[in-house]
Amino acid sequence: MKTYPYLIACEHCDTVYQRFAVTSGEVARCRRCSAVLYRGSLLDVDRWLALTVAAAIAFVITNVCPVIRISFHGLHNEATLWDATAALVHSSASPIAALVVFSIIIAPLLQIALLGWVLGFARAGRRAPGFSQVLRLLIKLRPWCMVEVCMLGTLVAVIKLSSVVQVLPGAGIWGMAVLMMLLGLIANRDMRWLWELTAQPHGNEVRG
Repeated sequence: MKTYPYLIACEHCDTVYQRFAVTSGEVARCRRCSAVLYRGSLLDVDRWLALTVAAAIAFVITNVCPVIRISFHGLHNEATLWDATAALVHSSASPIAALVVFSIIIAPLLQIALLGWVLGFARAGRRAPGFSQVLRLLIKLRPWCMVEVCMLGTLVAVIKLSSVVQVLPGAGIWGMAVLMMLLGLIANRDMRWLWELTAQPHGNEVRG
């Protein structure tokens, strides 16, 4: 399959342009419809990779450590994300359990792992095996990652339960807050400039 990394098509009107370099903070727009074609990245590869590693650590904390700790008349109970999804499976909302697991656990994990894979090779100026397929999958995963929705639901549950029992935030909820911010930084950036960064040295046309 032939690809043309030096060309870019507007997502709204399909007008094709030749890519040109933009500095941090600059924006390239379509002349026909004024839509944003791409933006200058504020992160270089090293910073992007470092934030991805930090997101991986936050992901582990989020999934291993308790999200909340409930105390009631001397009795204590802790719940992790896995405990919450297991309870969902055995409730009346079990049909949506698979969707919840995918959106708050599997999708973020895939985003972090695939992005780390691509950036690890990009740091050496090379394209990772399956480069084009990985980038397409990363873009498709964006709408399915809903860590912020889980964070909002957890906060609502904490507020409601606090009027009945003593509720203390666990390390997992802080990890989730950090993960939510880091995913916004690393997974929602314009990844098309990675084509230029890892461009093959021979010719403008490469095979994906």
